Amino acid sequence: MKTYFFIFTILISSFVCAQNNQIVNTEDGRRVLLKADFTWEYIDVESSSTSIETATNEATGCNLASDFKEPVLNTKIQAQLKKGRATISHVKAKVAKDNNCEVADVLLVSVSEQKTKAMYHFCANGTPVYYKRIGTTIIKKKDLF
Repeated sequence: MKTYFFIFTILISSFVCAQNNQIVNTEDGRRVLLKADFTWEYIDVESSSTSIETATNEATGCNLASDFKEPVLNTKIQAQLKKGRATISHVKAKVAKDNNCEVADVLLVSVSEQKTKAMYHFCANGTPVYYKRIGTTIIKKKDLF
């Protein structure tokens, strides 16, 4: 009976330890709660005064703040993608060509990048567009429905 109780206690405690949430800081200083179910949320919510400053920009159509800066990408991944011509500069050139605008008009809003695949969110000439990269192939993300 003691053996079963001991095994049951160890089993329950391992489940409790496996469900921990983590708090991390991003490069720009914001705190993010990483949940055990692979979701996340910001801990520090913006105040109403800063949300007024980040109101939509009428000229661009993308909801970007006036002091918006593009995210910094991993230099190791970008160096590996240079051989296959799939760096962020190549992706921006493709986005500019597809949207009939200049490369300077393409802003990287957010990115989820790995060595083999990536998801990009751009603001191209005032229009939000989504692209994905699989290997070195860059294609526009399309909705199924």
